[in-house]
Amino acid sequence: MRFVKQLLAVGAVALVGGQGLAAVEGSFFLTLVIGAVTAVLGVVVYRWVVRRTERREPTELSRDGWGGKLSRGTLIGLAMFAAVIANIAFLGGYHVEGWGSPMGALGLLGFMAAVAVAEELLFRGVLFRIIEERTGTWIALALTGVVFGAMHLANPDATLWGATAIAIEAGFMLAACYAATRNLWIPIGLHLGWNFAAGGIFSVAVSGNGESKGLLDASTSGPVALSGGAFGPEGSLYAVLAGVVLTAVFLWLAKRRGHIVPRRRRTAQVPATATVSQ
Repeated sequence: MRFVKQLLAVGAVALVGGQGLAAVEGSFFLTLVIGAVTAVLGVVVYRWVVRRTERREPTELSRDGWGGKLSRGTLIGLAMFAAVIANIAFLGGYHVEGWGSPMGALGLLGFMAAVAVAEELLFRGVLFRIIEERTGTWIALALTGVVFGAMHLANPDATLWGATAIAIEAGFMLAACYAATRNLWIPIGLHLGWNFAAGGIFSVAVSGNGESKGLLDASTSGPVALSGGAFGPEGSLYAVLAGVVLTAVFLWLAKRRGHIVPRRRRTAQVPATATVSQ
């Protein structure tokens, strides 16, 4: 029941925020404001619903040191995507024509903040955390990663390969990040940094949603394996490789810190009618 209540509460914020963002599409300032408000409201509602349904303090979203954790995650996401773009550009698959739209980048910052918070609260804060309690870290990581990738099949230029790439480089990696840190601020920051770098800085398609109007006027070209095609660089083998490397690093940290939750083993039940032999 708590699982359903938490999903509904966080999902409601995401839905209302998404409708608000759609209503002000084209207004960069309002997109920034509504996106930021949606992100903050998502955090507040998550903390409230966890306290109400689990009778505990949501330490995974603690206010202590949240700014440093969020910044750290954001820097990791920015660096990760910048490395992907650098490799694509080195082989001629990314082209910069000039400067794009600074205001567009600000609007995308608000939009990406709302997306990062909503998706991390839903997928890592609720789904992964609760499934992990019942099945252990490995099964929870696999299940939520696949669902996260499949969700992106609904995007305009989505492909089966693109959804698979998202499952590997984001679904698995962000779950591993949560397992390693046991807080949601770093995965939120990582998600935000990755998405903002893609759309807000390098102006490429984000998960099949078309090219963005960010700081640079740029485009991609070349085979899907290099550029990701219409789905965007997230469909590039470089992005998948970067995600696999970070997943491995986070899982290593999780194991080293003793954060891997083992799968529950069923214990044999003795029937009530059984008798003990003498």
